[in-house]
Amino acid sequence: MTTAHYVDAGDGIRIAVYEEGNPDGPPLVMTHGWPDSHRLWDGVVAELADRFRIIRYDNRGAGASTVPKPVREYTMARLADDFAAVVAEYSPGVPVHVLAHDWGSVAVWEYLSRPEASATVASFTSVSGPSTDHFGAFIRSGLARPYRLVRFAQALGLAARMSYWLPFSVPVLAPAAMRAGLARRLQAKDSPGAPKYRGDGFDDDAANSMKIYRAIAFRKPTLRRDHYVTVPVQLVCNDKDPVVRPYGFADQARWSPRLWRRDLLAGHWAPFSHAPAIAQAVRELVDHLDGAPPARALRRAEVGRARGPFGHTLVAVTGAGSGIGRATALAFAAAGAEVVVSDIDEANAKQTAAQITERGGQAHAYAVDVADAEAVGRFAARVCAEHGVPDVVVNNAGVGQAGAFLDTPPEQFDRVLDINLGGVINGCRAFAAKMVERGTGGHIVNVASMAAYAPLGSMNAYCTSKAAVFMFSDCLRGELASAGIGVTTICPGVVDTNIVATTHFDIDVDVADAARARAQKVFTRRRYTPDKVAKAILAAVHDGTAVRPVTPEAHLVYGLSRLVPGALRRAARADAL
Repeated sequence: MTTAHYVDAGDGIRIAVYEEGNPDGPPLVMTHGWPDSHRLWDGVVAELADRFRIIRYDNRGAGASTVPKPVREYTMARLADDFAAVVAEYSPGVPVHVLAHDWGSVAVWEYLSRPEASATVASFTSVSGPSTDHFGAFIRSGLARPYRLVRFAQALGLAARMSYWLPFSVPVLAPAAMRAGLARRLQAKDSPGAPKYRGDGFDDDAANSMKIYRAIAFRKPTLRRDHYVTVPVQLVCNDKDPVVRPYGFADQARWSPRLWRRDLLAGHWAPFSHAPAIAQAVRELVDHLDGAPPARALRRAEVGRARGPFGHTLVAVTGAGSGIGRATALAFAAAGAEVVVSDIDEANAKQTAAQITERGGQAHAYAVDVADAEAVGRFAARVCAEHGVPDVVVNNAGVGQAGAFLDTPPEQFDRVLDINLGGVINGCRAFAAKMVERGTGGHIVNVASMAAYAPLGSMNAYCTSKAAVFMFSDCLRGELASAGIGVTTICPGVVDTNIVATTHFDIDVDVADAARARAQKVFTRRRYTPDKVAKAILAAVHDGTAVRPVTPEAHLVYGLSRLVPGALRRAARADAL
């Protein structure tokens, strides 16, 4: 239940405060910016109310708080005074955790420059609201060194982006535009879910609180060069924020020695679109500061912590009991990842996990039949419950098959599709939804084959299954891009694994053994080992590569399939004769 009160901030200004959540939990103060009210945090409150005693309030000029007329009443110093008044009233003697957005966050940075801040603030999570001192230092240092071209361009770009303050500072006209709905349109463009978080007087709030811009734009800047912040700080940087660009925080560790940084594929109003992700970030930081071991994502977010290229990530690999799957699991573990190893053969999965742990890594072994959609769903639910949502999922499990279409029994053709294609679909369906819900992106790797674009009459079922994986991955890539989830299609060529030994041959029995022996000799002489494929997979995930042929012949045939597909079709006819 929410209780509403007022706090006297001095000079006749009353700040509307709303208290809710767990009365015995740690105090969490939430502050908002322009053009919002305390309603900005509705989605986040729903995620954190069971854990925290939540205190949120309307800034002066917004919601039910007083609307001062003089522009001078809207400086960051005055907004910081309001924050101080709320904390003193609602958490005297008990340090508060703070979650702030936009100008609300800028005001908290202002407050953190005061001597008493270290005794009253236990942690600060800032969303799209930088310190004007720190951003100002970034811009000054970049512009002072034009020979550092990238940094100079970033500083120049950041300064240009801040110029929106000027039209927003025009009296009469700017407020009139907001009362006509401009702020609504800006929010809707950034976050379609914004309307449900708006108060009844949203347009008036947007117009009234625009005085913040006039108070900032038309005053002489007094940037502090000693604005060091000793409290733990967590930055939530939104990749799509048009103004508060993530690169502006590149030097933040200089000012905040205890620093964590999380990047979201979100716009400026991430509290609307990514409420669960922001809530999880707050929860993990506070739990750690209260004595709990840091969560994997928090360890990954800590600035200055040494780690491998995939340090503190969770990777799930199917078909990891041997071959490419095992090599991939070992490679991710060597790069710092915690690995979930699965295979239809539990003993083989445990052997892979044992190799990882013997080398100092962390792994968990499971048995799962990827062709069984319900089993994969249960597996994914268990992995997410026990270890968390994977950051990378590698759908590798597959089987080989040789034989012409007319010689392949229907049940055998279906089996190949169920495992090679169905296994990929089942893995993506089970994990992708959870990755999207988490809201922090990720990567999916679907292992196809050179056979996906090289038709062979003697491998109809296998080629069909891998070609379907290729197209499925292309479609899924487009669908998941908006959620920040990459999809890579891996297409190995002739790789020395045990696939030939396990391949089903739908040909005459008297020639099957000879055909298997010839194929195995080719794969063995090729000497292209699974660890090279694993290396390509890690590089593709790191670089966000869409399609990655592996082995020279896979690259060659991929090029031919794009340039002269007819030549490959003629080769398929020859292969079928």
